[in-house]
Amino acid sequence: MKVEKFKVLLYLKKSSPDKSGKTPIMGRITVGQSMAQFSSKLSCTPSLWNPRESRLNGKSREAVTCNTKLDKLLLSINEAYNTLIERNNPFDAEAVKNLFQGSMEKQMTLLRLFDRHIEELKTRVGIDVSHRTLPKYHYARKKLGEFIKEKFNASDLAFGQLNEQFIREYQDFVIIDRGLGVETARHYLALLKKICRIAFKEGHSDRHYFSTYPLLKQKNNPPRALCREDFEKIRDLEFEEHHQSHIITRDMFLFACYTGTSYVDVVAITNDNLSTDDAGALWLKYQRGKNGKLSRVKLLPEAIELIEKYSDPSRETLFPKMEYNALKWKLQTIRKMIGMTGTLSYHMGRHSFSSLITLEAGVPIETVSKMLGHSDIKTTQIYARVTPKKLFEDMDKYIEATQDLVLTL
Repeated sequence: MKVEKFKVLLYLKKSSPDKSGKTPIMGRITVGQSMAQFSSKLSCTPSLWNPRESRLNGKSREAVTCNTKLDKLLLSINEAYNTLIERNNPFDAEAVKNLFQGSMEKQMTLLRLFDRHIEELKTRVGIDVSHRTLPKYHYARKKLGEFIKEKFNASDLAFGQLNEQFIREYQDFVIIDRGLGVETARHYLALLKKICRIAFKEGHSDRHYFSTYPLLKQKNNPPRALCREDFEKIRDLEFEEHHQSHIITRDMFLFACYTGTSYVDVVAITNDNLSTDDAGALWLKYQRGKNGKLSRVKLLPEAIELIEKYSDPSRETLFPKMEYNALKWKLQTIRKMIGMTGTLSYHMGRHSFSSLITLEAGVPIETVSKMLGHSDIKTTQIYARVTPKKLFEDMDKYIEATQDLVLTL
């Protein structure tokens, strides 16, 4: 392909000064015989403008700041031009403008693709996407939009405008400027990388941006389960009759310990999730709210007793409705009542089911994985930790099995 003459000219639009007297800086891209004008979205004091150099004179704060932004602007335009050259197809000045500026009508842009992906996720909620996933995407998209607005004074960016520095500055923006935690920032960056991967796969960008960028190191917080002593204290805890909400909280937590249910599931399961097998045993079967996987648990007598305790034909769910924040605070009250150190969360009941109730009782980890509704047994291996009691029992079995062996040299 013949390489056409390429030129970028910056000039002042003196006919449209703002209230402070500053004048907008405009631009004109020339490729061969074609031209395309654009706004730099920058303004400056007319007396500082050097038309020959296309930048501001002097070392004032305004000059240094504006010149830095102009340099980035020109770099983006040149990167767009070079990208079109590499495609080896004919193009004009308008194509360069659209690529660097991110024309919403003529190409897919970063936030537009982000929005499209969110809309696609909405259609899959309840199928292979949890309803809790959407808010995470919305928050990440909101912060990314704020960053683009503050950093580039734009409503969106073309993929051709991205570079390695972009994600570094976005990371600093989320952590330093917005004060979010490292785990949250890591999640936002992971979603941004995912959108860029989709853009590359679908041909909206010429390369997979940030594919080699290392995400912030993820904190390894192993799941916490109750020790046998704390579990029994909670189980045997007595309340005064007027503390009904604390009694419900304790019983719902115990149900998690006996069945491995999470909060989002225990407040949703109904009588339709109960079934009886040929031997007359009662089973709890439900689709997990997190991943849609089927969980199947043969109910212990203690779990059945709790279901019967709260049986109410006028209520659809097995247990009374309780908001998560209310349940969370009441669990802290229970923690203080038994003298437990650290925190007590509802999810610890699920962890306790995998260790105290199942693993210590000798239930195979493959079975525990099915009960918990995990899609990968590696997740179960994290939840179902080997407790000291289980370790000692296994060692005793090993010693007993090998005591008659004779060592022959």
